[in-house]
Amino acid sequence: MFMKSGKMLFSAALVAGTMLTATPAFAQATRTWVSGTGDDVNPCSRTAPCKTFAGAISKTAAGGEINCLDPAGYGAVTITKSLVIDCHFTEGGALAAGNGIVVNATASDVVVLRGLDIFGVSPPSNGVRVLVAGAVHIEDSVIRRFNASGSEGVSFVPTVASQLYISNTTITENGTGTSGGVGGGIEINPGVGGSAKVVISHSNIRHNASDGIRTNSTNGVVSLVIDNSDVSGNVQGVVLLGGASASATMITNSVIANNSVIGIVQTNGAIARVDNTTITGNGSGISGTQILSYGGNRLDGNPTSGAANDGAFNGVVLPRK
Repeated sequence: MFMKSGKMLFSAALVAGTMLTATPAFAQATRTWVSGTGDDVNPCSRTAPCKTFAGAISKTAAGGEINCLDPAGYGAVTITKSLVIDCHFTEGGALAAGNGIVVNATASDVVVLRGLDIFGVSPPSNGVRVLVAGAVHIEDSVIRRFNASGSEGVSFVPTVASQLYISNTTITENGTGTSGGVGGGIEINPGVGGSAKVVISHSNIRHNASDGIRTNSTNGVVSLVIDNSDVSGNVQGVVLLGGASASATMITNSVIANNSVIGIVQTNGAIARVDNTTITGNGSGISGTQILSYGGNRLDGNPTSGAANDGAFNGVVLPRK
């Protein structure tokens, strides 16, 4: 009888010990939450939020959404699936050494980054770096101070056919040095096997070292639209580098001003078409053999003092269709 009771006591103790030491497993949720007072051991629910984006992403289902409950710094993260990070109604900070947000998903995944303040600290790499995705949307955000040599606010270097949409976003104080590929605001440079379709609208790309926006179609086709945006105060404003693949850019209803070296430069077969855009106050205005105008542009006052160096659009004025 004693032996039997002893076995029962031992079994009960074993079960109790197992319950005490077991780690709770949480199913992935469609919507998760982060808070400055959260903890990454939590299930990332609204009442038990996580503390970082990296802690929440493993508990968020593919195609799901991470929301911010309060203003805080939520750290760097690598995204490997379709996902929305939305802190639109509060401060969703990502203070990052190295890369702030890396997107390395699949060729069909869609990632949305909304309402974020992505801030580089020493030593920074890139604010947002896109390697693989079907499409990435950056909305209502600030990306700033990724100011090491070669650093970019947005580095879009996909190795698949990919799309990038940037709207209502400020990209500033990124890169270092003068000009010639040592970082800057936005780099669009698809890798081997990749191509890039990019739309930048209602955004400010200002005061970046080296280039405000730079494309390179050496390895893949690049299609870029800049609309209702301000590319100003950089070393070079818009730099369009052609290559083995086609590259076409449309710039409309925008301001390209006060860039210390040049407003727009086009090389190696890249094509730019410009409409209703002000290009002024730059070290020089435009330079290239395929920068075409639809008319309605204001190309004047480059530089603001000294001999005029506006440059000129190529060919006849294009008809608006």
